[in-house]
Amino acid sequence: MVALARSRPVSSEHAFNKARSSGPLHLIHGSFSTKKVARQFPVLAGFHKATDGALFGVLIAVVVMSAFSLHWRYLWTVAYTRLEATRDLAHRLTDSTAMLEQHLLQQGSLPYSMVRTKASNLIYLENPGKNSRSENDISKGTSLSDRFVSNVIKYGY
Repeated sequence: MVALARSRPVSSEHAFNKARSSGPLHLIHGSFSTKKVARQFPVLAGFHKATDGALFGVLIAVVVMSAFSLHWRYLWTVAYTRLEATRDLAHRLTDSTAMLEQHLLQQGSLPYSMVRTKASNLIYLENPGKNSRSENDISKGTSLSDRFVSNVIKYGY
């Protein structure tokens, strides 16, 4: 004699509770399986993967561009702050120079050796570059190294 367990008939209410206990997405997982769709519609699955990849690429590009934008905005802010500080210092320097000039003008007078400037008192001098040898004289019959040696560098103003 063999003993078998007697199965009880499953009521519809018990099956409904079992389906409900496995989660709300139980029906969706069974009908919309990605493997099942990929087998049935391979072109659609490939297009879906390509679209996912493109969207991920766009997301990465947006993140990178946002990072660059924020970095460049920070650099502009720092530069603008420095510009404002420089303008403020230049304005203070101009004001202090004007105050010193006013003070010196009020305190002193022109020395006797200084004369007020007029057009008749100006002396015109020739450009010192024109008095030296011209470039044509240097370039005739000389090599490149002689040209560099012959050009004297003038220091100062």
